[in-house]
Amino acid sequence: MKLPLLLSCLILVASAGAAERPNILWVVSEDNAASYLRLYAADGAEMPNLERLAADGLVFAHAFANSPVCSTSRSTIISGSYAPRLGAMDHRRSKHAPMPPGLRMFPWYLRQAGYYTSNNVKTDYNLRDTDMWDDSSAKATWRNRRPGQPFFHVQNFTTTHESSVHFTPEEQEADALDTTGIRLAPYQPDTPVFRYTKARYLARQRLLDRQIGELLAQLAADGLAEDTIVFYYGDHGGVMPRSKGYIYESGLHVPLVVHAPAKWRHLLPAAPGSRLPGFVGFIDLAPTVLNLAGVAVPAAMDGRPFLGPGVTADALAARDEHYSAADRFDEKYDLVRAVRKGKFKYLRNYQPFNPDGLHNAYRYRQPAYAEWRALYRAGRLDAAQRAFFEPRPPEQLFDLEADPHEVNNLAADPACAEVLADLRGRLAAWVKGMPDLGFYPENILLREAIDDPVGHGCAHREQMARLVDTADLGLRPFAEARPQLERALAAADPWERYWALIACSTHGRAAAELAPVARRLAAGDPERLVRVRAAEFLALIGADDPHPVIARALREAADPVEANLILNTVVMLRDGPAGYAGEIRADWFPAEWLTTARNQFLLRLEHLGVAFDRSAPESRRRREDD
Repeated sequence: MKLPLLLSCLILVASAGAAERPNILWVVSEDNAASYLRLYAADGAEMPNLERLAADGLVFAHAFANSPVCSTSRSTIISGSYAPRLGAMDHRRSKHAPMPPGLRMFPWYLRQAGYYTSNNVKTDYNLRDTDMWDDSSAKATWRNRRPGQPFFHVQNFTTTHESSVHFTPEEQEADALDTTGIRLAPYQPDTPVFRYTKARYLARQRLLDRQIGELLAQLAADGLAEDTIVFYYGDHGGVMPRSKGYIYESGLHVPLVVHAPAKWRHLLPAAPGSRLPGFVGFIDLAPTVLNLAGVAVPAAMDGRPFLGPGVTADALAARDEHYSAADRFDEKYDLVRAVRKGKFKYLRNYQPFNPDGLHNAYRYRQPAYAEWRALYRAGRLDAAQRAFFEPRPPEQLFDLEADPHEVNNLAADPACAEVLADLRGRLAAWVKGMPDLGFYPENILLREAIDDPVGHGCAHREQMARLVDTADLGLRPFAEARPQLERALAAADPWERYWALIACSTHGRAAAELAPVARRLAAGDPERLVRVRAAEFLALIGADDPHPVIARALREAADPVEANLILNTVVMLRDGPAGYAGEIRADWFPAEWLTTARNQFLLRLEHLGVAFDRSAPESRRRREDD
């Protein structure tokens, strides 16, 4: 058979097979927690178009992002895998991580199966891959496919993005929004600014619903509604303070509605109008779409399908476990991991001395955040409202049925000891099992692992487990943990010493007996970041001035990523009770760092009041947050 004829036959065969597959449309809104929709909460926004879709579809009561901010959340969605395993967990990536061997971004598999794949318009992945989209642009549409070709299309709406609640006092005063019925979380101060922020955001939900209605009308006008499965979800939680960027439920619990026309309802595990209680996460979205399309799910994905062949209602209802991660968001470093099992949620704050409210420039552009911090500094908050700005416990346990806003920590409650131990063990097993690359400082990850993060993690699995165990010495009584802490502080591996010092800081003044060891490490450890962590511990217990050690480390820093990590300690100490009096100078750093460096380092300098040339070339201008 001649080649042109053969190719024509193959195209016809692919088209015939593809014709028996559903179109799939994703409708995605940004920064949109479930609690802002009347579908999920009595005081949520009325969204009639979405509610009609849900009335004839499925509402997932427990759908969760695996990370509470855009790039890390979307990295999980596009890969079907946990971001900390892939090296994709830091928001505003310093460098793209490659997809691991044997795994492509999931639209690539759809293209191979004959689908037309289009994305309008946002990507924002921390990963790199090629050939997954036929079109990814502001003009992308399903209308450009071949006649009869099935499509997978993503339509992203920025209407509800966090930037929509950046407003001036004049805008607030001029706006006629009624705020009398607004309900706030108990950890938020009840002020006109907070009330207006939420009312303004609910108005954005109603605008979003009109846009969704227009999109669905376009689908129907094109004669495609009866052939298309429609998903609607928010890309993570938000946007009121203590939501986006934090792995509380307000940052993770998202709306998820799926509608299938009569032709494809056999692919759903429940009847139209059902509200499903089983837990689904963003790691499951990619496997689900592939399963609906009749495409084999790659073994390298972490998620499991929740729709399509092989998924039963009983099996889906039995899903009751979800894992999540929070790492660097812009210039703000933290390391938090969480597991929810049924009604209980366990958070592990690996660096509990970093308060939730540690400065992040983009967050504090929101007037509600700025007011919240001002009220804290003025001493005008109650205990639940103050907690955002104070050091956290290393472990938090919440009963979400009794305490949906996660303000009553049960970790020390003897009645919950068995639950605490179970969830602590589950989380440790998950972190070690990936293994979790967040236990390397970011500059070390970039230097040693970013070319093959998954391979590096597999090759260093035992080391990563030791780092996790060392960090968890901060959970045991100090007298019991001390012998192992002393061994870890003397370990050959610098990252064991690094995490042993963080564990000492977790113990605080109870670990003051190890101050002489910490002083030796601060003065002479060969690894700069170990010296900084030692100085940090000594400062937190009020033993030593950290500035000489930190100033030397900043002068010697190899790159802006390392310098930003060190400056995170400076900001935490300066803005917290420990204090930091030393001067940070711009002339410690190479001139090119001050003009072409990624913006995280520069944002830290700006917050610290360090004077430097702010004439920013195009390469340094700040992009939209997420």
